[in-house]
Amino acid sequence: MQQMADVVQGMASLLARLMIAVVFASAVVNKVTQFSSTAAYMASEGVPNPKFALFGAIGLLLLGCLSLILGAWTRIGALFLFVFLAAATFYFHDFWRFTDPGQQQLQTIQFMKNLAIGGGLLSLAAFGGGPWSVDGWIAIKQEEAESTPKTRTTAKT
Repeated sequence: MQQMADVVQGMASLLARLMIAVVFASAVVNKVTQFSSTAAYMASEGVPNPKFALFGAIGLLLLGCLSLILGAWTRIGALFLFVFLAAATFYFHDFWRFTDPGQQQLQTIQFMKNLAIGGGLLSLAAFGGGPWSVDGWIAIKQEEAESTPKTRTTAKT
């Protein structure tokens, strides 16, 4: 029974990481292929130093996505993506400043969607990549090394 639970946990954590990574990977493609227009949009939304910020955003996105896909340094990668998401949500889904009910509703939905994704990222930051990840594999190897009895060697003279 425990083996089945481990398999389900491994599959679920891998699928969760991949699903979240797809959202951010598509953002990387969009930002790289439309760099100039994205930087101009960022400037129009009040982002300070938009080209520099866009380079930083792409860096956070790339590192975070790779981390989640591999499950290597998952907690750090999830925090990178969370920082990007928090900034993007604040600047681009600021529903509180819209007076048009349609735009306010659209931005509220986008804000709430990002809130949910942020919760998933914080969960990954708290609990790691799960058993089917590089982090999980390293943890297993460390456990094995710590549980192996150490043989005492003495120096020969």
